[in-house]
Amino acid sequence: MSYLYETHLHTCEASRCGRVHGEDYIPYLMDKGYSGMIVTEHFFNGNSCVPEDLPWKERIDIYASGYDRALEAARGKDFNVMFGVEFNFQKDEYLLYGIDKEWLINNECIMEMTRHELLKAVHEAGGIMIQAHPFRERDYLSDIKLAPTACDGIEVYNAANMPNMNALGYEYCVKLGLPMTAGSDIHYFHNEAMGGMLFENRIGSVQDYAEAVMKRSGIPVSLSPDGTITPVSQMTEQTVSTALPTLPVLYPEGK
Repeated sequence: MSYLYETHLHTCEASRCGRVHGEDYIPYLMDKGYSGMIVTEHFFNGNSCVPEDLPWKERIDIYASGYDRALEAARGKDFNVMFGVEFNFQKDEYLLYGIDKEWLINNECIMEMTRHELLKAVHEAGGIMIQAHPFRERDYLSDIKLAPTACDGIEVYNAANMPNMNALGYEYCVKLGLPMTAGSDIHYFHNEAMGGMLFENRIGSVQDYAEAVMKRSGIPVSLSPDGTITPVSQMTEQTVSTALPTLPVLYPEGK
Protein backbone atom coordinates (compact mmCIF):
# COMPACT_ATOMS: atom_id res chain seq x y z
CA MET A 1 0.00 0.00 0.00
CA SER A 2 1.18 3.55 -0.67
CA TYR A 3 0.30 6.95 0.76
CA LEU A 4 0.08 10.22 -1.17
CA TYR A 5 0.64 13.61 0.47
CA GLU A 6 0.03 17.13 -0.78
CA THR A 7 3.10 19.13 0.25
CA HIS A 8 2.38 22.65 -1.04
CA LEU A 9 -1.03 24.16 -0.30
CA HIS A 10 -2.51 27.61 0.38
CA THR A 11 -5.75 28.61 2.10
CA CYS A 12 -7.67 31.88 1.98
CA GLU A 13 -7.14 32.35 5.71
CA ALA A 14 -3.55 33.55 5.35
CA SER A 15 -2.50 33.54 1.67
CA ARG A 16 -3.79 36.45 -0.38
CA CYS A 17 -3.90 34.20 -3.45
CA GLY A 18 -5.76 31.40 -1.65
CA ARG A 19 -9.42 30.78 -2.53
CA VAL A 20 -10.34 27.83 -0.29
CA HIS A 21 -10.89 27.57 3.46
CA GLY A 22 -8.59 25.12 5.20
CA GLU A 23 -11.32 22.71 6.22
CA ASP A 24 -12.76 22.50 2.71
CA TYR A 25 -9.62 20.86 1.34
CA ILE A 26 -10.21 17.72 3.42
CA PRO A 27 -13.02 16.04 1.42
CA TYR A 28 -11.60 17.38 -1.84
CA LEU A 29 -8.16 15.82 -1.34
CA MET A 30 -9.49 12.63 0.24
CA ASP A 31 -11.66 12.10 -2.82
CA LYS A 32 -8.54 12.36 -4.98
CA GLY A 33 -6.76 9.73 -2.92
CA TYR A 34 -4.49 11.83 -0.72
CA SER A 35 -3.65 10.59 2.76
CA GLY A 36 -2.72 14.01 4.09
CA MET A 37 -1.61 17.54 3.34
CA ILE A 38 0.88 20.14 4.49
CA VAL A 39 -0.47 23.69 4.72
CA THR A 40 2.26 26.05 3.48
CA GLU A 41 0.89 29.58 3.62
CA HIS A 42 2.83 32.51 2.22
CA PHE A 43 4.65 34.10 5.13
CA PHE A 44 4.55 37.83 5.94
CA ASN A 45 7.31 38.61 3.44
CA GLY A 46 5.32 36.95 0.67
CA ASN A 47 1.78 37.10 -0.70
CA SER A 48 0.20 37.17 2.75
CA CYS A 49 -3.20 38.59 3.68
CA VAL A 50 -2.40 38.76 7.42
CA PRO A 51 -2.68 42.39 8.68
CA GLU A 52 0.68 44.04 9.28
CA ASP A 53 -0.43 46.33 12.12
CA LEU A 54 -1.00 43.67 14.77
CA PRO A 55 1.29 42.27 17.48
CA TRP A 56 3.48 39.41 16.27
CA LYS A 57 1.65 36.65 18.15
CA GLU A 58 -1.73 37.78 16.81
CA ARG A 59 -0.33 37.75 13.31
CA ILE A 60 0.98 34.21 13.79
CA ASP A 61 -2.41 33.12 15.17
CA ILE A 62 -4.08 34.39 11.99
CA TYR A 63 -1.31 32.92 9.85
CA ALA A 64 -1.92 29.47 11.32
CA SER A 65 -5.73 29.69 11.25
CA GLY A 66 -6.14 27.89 7.92
CA TYR A 67 -4.05 25.02 9.25
CA ASP A 68 -5.97 25.05 12.55
CA ARG A 69 -9.32 24.89 10.76
CA ALA A 70 -8.14 22.05 8.54
CA LEU A 71 -6.69 20.16 11.51
CA GLU A 72 -10.00 20.39 13.37
CA ALA A 73 -11.97 19.29 10.31
CA ALA A 74 -9.73 16.24 9.89
CA ARG A 75 -10.32 14.92 13.40
CA GLY A 76 -11.72 11.41 13.25
CA LYS A 77 -10.87 11.07 9.56
CA ASP A 78 -8.14 8.97 7.97
CA PHE A 79 -6.33 12.08 6.81
CA ASN A 80 -3.31 13.86 8.31
CA VAL A 81 -3.02 17.68 8.35
CA MET A 82 0.48 19.09 8.88
CA PHE A 83 2.00 22.54 9.26
CA GLY A 84 4.51 24.18 6.94
CA VAL A 85 5.62 27.62 5.75
CA GLU A 86 6.42 29.20 2.38
CA PHE A 87 9.06 31.85 3.06
CA ASN A 88 10.04 34.55 0.58
CA PHE A 89 13.35 36.40 0.24
CA GLN A 90 13.73 38.29 -3.05
CA LYS A 91 10.88 36.45 -4.75
CA ASP A 92 12.76 33.19 -4.36
CA GLU A 93 10.68 31.07 -1.99
CA TYR A 94 11.39 28.18 0.35
CA LEU A 95 9.17 25.54 1.91
CA LEU A 96 9.93 25.05 5.60
CA TYR A 97 8.97 21.71 7.11
CA GLY A 98 9.46 20.70 10.74
CA ILE A 99 8.81 23.99 12.52
CA ASP A 100 5.49 24.86 14.14
CA LYS A 101 3.35 27.78 15.26
CA GLU A 102 5.11 28.08 18.63
CA TRP A 103 8.47 28.23 16.91
CA LEU A 104 7.25 31.10 14.75
CA ILE A 105 5.88 32.94 17.78
CA ASN A 106 9.28 32.67 19.46
CA ASN A 107 11.31 33.63 16.38
CA GLU A 108 10.18 37.03 15.17
CA CYS A 109 13.83 37.54 14.19
CA ILE A 110 13.36 35.35 11.10
CA MET A 111 12.14 38.41 9.21
CA GLU A 112 15.69 39.79 9.34
CA MET A 113 17.55 36.57 8.53
CA THR A 114 19.54 35.75 5.41
CA ARG A 115 18.89 32.50 3.58
CA HIS A 116 21.77 30.76 5.33
CA GLU A 117 20.75 32.08 8.73
CA LEU A 118 17.23 30.80 8.24
CA LEU A 119 18.54 27.42 7.10
CA LYS A 120 20.63 27.17 10.28
CA ALA A 121 17.68 28.17 12.50
CA VAL A 122 15.36 25.67 10.82
CA HIS A 123 17.98 22.93 11.22
CA GLU A 124 18.34 23.74 14.91
CA ALA A 125 14.58 23.26 15.24
CA GLY A 126 14.82 19.87 13.53
CA GLY A 127 13.33 21.03 10.23
CA ILE A 128 14.33 21.29 6.59
CA MET A 129 14.26 24.02 3.94
CA ILE A 130 13.31 23.22 0.32
CA GLN A 131 13.57 25.73 -2.52
CA ALA A 132 10.15 25.92 -4.13
CA HIS A 133 9.65 26.10 -7.92
CA PRO A 134 13.22 27.36 -8.53
CA PHE A 135 12.85 28.02 -12.27
CA ARG A 136 9.37 29.52 -12.10
CA GLU A 137 8.74 32.38 -14.51
CA ARG A 138 5.88 34.86 -14.10
CA ASP A 139 5.16 38.35 -15.37
CA TYR A 140 5.94 39.79 -11.92
CA LEU A 141 9.43 38.21 -11.82
CA SER A 142 12.49 39.88 -13.31
CA ASP A 143 14.97 37.06 -12.62
CA ILE A 144 15.49 33.58 -11.20
CA LYS A 145 17.39 33.34 -7.93
CA LEU A 146 19.07 30.09 -6.92
CA ALA A 147 20.74 29.36 -3.58
CA PRO A 148 22.09 25.80 -3.79
CA THR A 149 23.95 25.96 -0.46
CA ALA A 150 21.00 27.51 1.40
CA CYS A 151 18.52 24.66 1.06
CA ASP A 152 18.18 20.96 1.81
CA GLY A 153 16.41 20.03 -1.38
CA ILE A 154 14.51 21.19 -4.44
CA GLU A 155 10.82 21.10 -5.39
CA VAL A 156 11.34 19.51 -8.81
CA TYR A 157 7.67 19.14 -9.72
CA ASN A 158 5.24 21.97 -9.09
CA ALA A 159 1.87 21.33 -10.72
CA ALA A 160 1.33 25.08 -11.21
CA ASN A 161 4.45 25.36 -13.39
CA MET A 162 4.93 24.74 -17.09
CA PRO A 163 6.75 21.46 -17.84
CA ASN A 164 10.02 23.04 -18.97
CA MET A 165 10.24 25.08 -15.75
CA ASN A 166 9.91 21.85 -13.78
CA ALA A 167 12.40 20.09 -16.06
CA LEU A 168 14.99 22.79 -15.43
CA GLY A 169 14.45 22.36 -11.70
CA TYR A 170 14.75 18.59 -11.99
CA GLU A 171 18.03 18.82 -13.89
CA TYR A 172 19.32 21.39 -11.39
CA CYS A 173 18.49 19.09 -8.47
CA VAL A 174 20.14 16.11 -10.13
CA LYS A 175 23.28 18.18 -10.67
CA LEU A 176 23.31 19.24 -7.00
CA GLY A 177 22.56 15.73 -5.75
CA LEU A 178 19.89 17.01 -3.34
CA PRO A 179 16.61 15.38 -2.26
CA MET A 180 13.58 16.04 -4.47
CA THR A 181 10.01 16.99 -3.57
CA ALA A 182 6.80 17.55 -5.51
CA GLY A 183 3.54 19.34 -4.76
CA SER A 184 0.52 20.96 -6.34
CA ASP A 185 1.01 24.52 -5.08
CA ILE A 186 -2.76 24.46 -4.90
CA HIS A 187 -4.78 27.62 -4.21
CA TYR A 188 -8.28 26.52 -5.30
CA PHE A 189 -10.24 23.50 -6.49
CA HIS A 190 -9.58 22.39 -10.06
CA ASN A 191 -9.54 19.31 -12.26
CA GLU A 192 -6.03 19.67 -13.63
CA ALA A 193 -2.89 17.70 -12.83
CA MET A 194 -1.69 17.83 -9.23
CA GLY A 195 1.43 16.70 -7.44
CA GLY A 196 2.66 15.22 -4.21
CA MET A 197 4.98 12.81 -2.45
CA LEU A 198 4.27 9.08 -2.40
CA PHE A 199 5.46 6.92 0.50
CA GLU A 200 5.26 3.22 1.29
CA ASN A 201 4.50 4.00 4.93
CA ARG A 202 2.09 6.49 6.45
CA ILE A 203 3.54 9.86 7.46
CA GLY A 204 2.51 10.64 11.04
CA SER A 205 3.85 14.16 11.42
CA VAL A 206 5.63 16.91 9.52
CA GLN A 207 8.81 15.88 11.37
CA ASP A 208 8.35 12.38 9.92
CA TYR A 209 7.91 13.98 6.51
CA ALA A 210 11.10 16.04 6.82
CA GLU A 211 13.06 12.97 7.90
CA ALA A 212 11.64 10.88 5.06
CA VAL A 213 12.55 13.54 2.48
CA MET A 214 16.14 13.65 3.71
CA LYS A 215 16.30 9.84 3.60
CA ARG A 216 14.90 10.04 0.04
CA SER A 217 12.24 7.48 0.88
CA GLY A 218 9.46 9.40 -0.87
CA ILE A 219 8.74 9.51 -4.59
CA PRO A 220 7.83 12.83 -6.27
CA VAL A 221 4.73 12.12 -8.35
CA SER A 222 2.15 13.71 -10.61
CA LEU A 223 -1.55 12.95 -10.17
CA SER A 224 -3.53 13.16 -13.42
CA PRO A 225 -7.20 14.24 -13.51
CA ASP A 226 -8.21 10.59 -14.04
CA GLY A 227 -6.41 9.55 -10.84
CA THR A 228 -3.31 8.04 -12.42
CA ILE A 229 -0.19 8.48 -10.29
CA THR A 230 3.07 8.75 -12.23
CA PRO A 231 6.57 9.15 -10.79
CA VAL A 232 8.01 12.41 -12.02
CA SER A 233 11.21 10.57 -12.98
CA GLN A 234 9.20 8.74 -15.66
CA MET A 235 7.84 11.95 -17.26
CA THR A 236 10.25 13.12 -19.95
CA GLU A 237 8.55 16.49 -20.40
CA GLN A 238 8.98 17.19 -16.68
CA THR A 239 12.59 16.03 -16.40
CA VAL A 240 14.34 16.91 -19.67
CA SER A 241 14.44 20.60 -20.51
CA THR A 242 13.80 21.76 -24.05
CA ALA A 243 14.73 25.43 -23.60
CA LEU A 244 16.87 27.65 -21.41
CA PRO A 245 15.26 30.04 -18.91
CA THR A 246 14.13 33.29 -20.48
CA LEU A 247 14.93 35.23 -17.27
CA PRO A 248 18.49 35.84 -16.02
CA VAL A 249 19.66 33.38 -13.37
CA LEU A 250 21.28 34.89 -10.27
CA TYR A 251 23.03 33.26 -7.31
CA PRO A 252 22.58 35.52 -4.22
CA GLU A 253 24.56 33.13 -2.03
CA GLY A 254 25.94 35.59 0.47
CA LYS A 255 22.65 37.28 1.33
